[in-house]
Amino acid sequence: MSDSIAASPAASSGDYSADSASDKPVVIRSAADITQLVNRGAAKISDARIVIAIALGGVFLDAYDLGALAFGMKDITRQFGLTPSGAGFVASAITFGAIVGALFGGYLTDKIGRYRVFMADMFFFVIAALACAFAPNEWVLGGSRFVMGLGVGIDLPVAMAFLAEFSRLQGRGNKASRVAMWCPTWYAAISVSYLLVLLLYAVLPATHTDWLWRLILGFGAVPAILIILIRHRYMNESPVWAANQGDLQSAAAILRKSYNINAVVADDADKTPQVKVRKAAWRNYGTLLQGIYLRRTVLATVTAVASSFAYNAVAFGLPVILSSFLQQSMISTILFSLGLNLCFAFVGGLIAVRYVSKFGAWKMTYAGYACQLVAMIGLALVGRPADGGEAAISIAMLALFLFGQGFGPGSHTMTFASLSYPTSLRGMGVGFNQTLMRSSSTVSLFLFPVLSAALGTGVFWVIALAPLAGLIVLTAIRWEPSGYDVDAEDFDVPVPRH
Repeated sequence: MSDSIAASPAASSGDYSADSASDKPVVIRSAADITQLVNRGAAKISDARIVIAIALGGVFLDAYDLGALAFGMKDITRQFGLTPSGAGFVASAITFGAIVGALFGGYLTDKIGRYRVFMADMFFFVIAALACAFAPNEWVLGGSRFVMGLGVGIDLPVAMAFLAEFSRLQGRGNKASRVAMWCPTWYAAISVSYLLVLLLYAVLPATHTDWLWRLILGFGAVPAILIILIRHRYMNESPVWAANQGDLQSAAAILRKSYNINAVVADDADKTPQVKVRKAAWRNYGTLLQGIYLRRTVLATVTAVASSFAYNAVAFGLPVILSSFLQQSMISTILFSLGLNLCFAFVGGLIAVRYVSKFGAWKMTYAGYACQLVAMIGLALVGRPADGGEAAISIAMLALFLFGQGFGPGSHTMTFASLSYPTSLRGMGVGFNQTLMRSSSTVSLFLFPVLSAALGTGVFWVIALAPLAGLIVLTAIRWEPSGYDVDAEDFDVPVPRH
């Protein structure tokens, strides 16, 4: 794959490299020049990494808020007298909100810019987290979780756009590895929620354990407030998006501030978007299903839906699995869940970040789904463990599932969704992907309590269908986004592959 697109003379004549002096002028003549400079890598002294960290902070919030109820559902069900369907409503409300949020968030990310959308959606997390903490009944709790889901759905398209558009194409800190960082960040957030549960469970009086879920949900406002406080110092619009809107002056200013590149727009620069660049419009969702993007969209969507369905069923049900199927105490359940997430899901995510540029997202996703299929079949065959040996096998299968999720589909479904489309379509591409993915999450979270009650451990046969579907679509469509300069497609520039 080529690591750059055809450049105008100004940007390709040796004006810039990652090691060049920050005061050396770089002449900008087109939006393609801005893309090239970002693809080559930031200067050594740069705020781009901080922007990436803030974007990942948004991902942290998404994961924390989605997983915060895992240990609280039993208390909520008891406190509000919920039926299995009522528990499914409360559990799935956030993902239903995320469906709506992703649909509109993808459009707004491309329409009004990454910065404005990211700044606005942080307030959803603060307001909704506090409302959840003080919810007097299941309707207020479900409604607040829905509002929280709007923030989650809006955040993912913009966060992925920041990760892709503030990263270089190849080398250390490349786009694929930066996008894959969303996965270990996600599992770190899940682990923090487990640690918080463990701490609160240890300090709360036995007569006040019903406070546990309220405190956990309310804590979600804390990181959101921190992000709001630091956003004005470091956060900037994506220079690639600004350039694609025809605003080369703003794009150059962002390069100067975030990348420490002395970018100067030429007097004779073409200050209008390139002819092929698309303005944000609802019809662009249809573009994702046409031409070269159809196969990419099918691959990204099916793998995301399969990954989401299986992971949410297992991750949300992990405390139930450990406490009910393996007859563990609450403390043991928390410790086992924390250990499995840190040692397998989180470590798998770090492996994905480290090796995606070497092995590619396609191969790692395929291997991850294979691990998950084996794990689900193993859990289904063991059923309810009858002794310590079978319990050990069940725990090993859960570990295998989470490890496969970490280095495989958990990391790279977002790589497919983010890096299969150029800047002009990226927000809507991720938004479309997340809309269908969150639909899968909603179905999974709603059905798991019902199916688990009806089928017992037989539910693992149902979950096994998800990784099987992922393997089938990966076999049918071999598309590798890692290292491919997809933004060149906005400028009618051929992009050769190795």
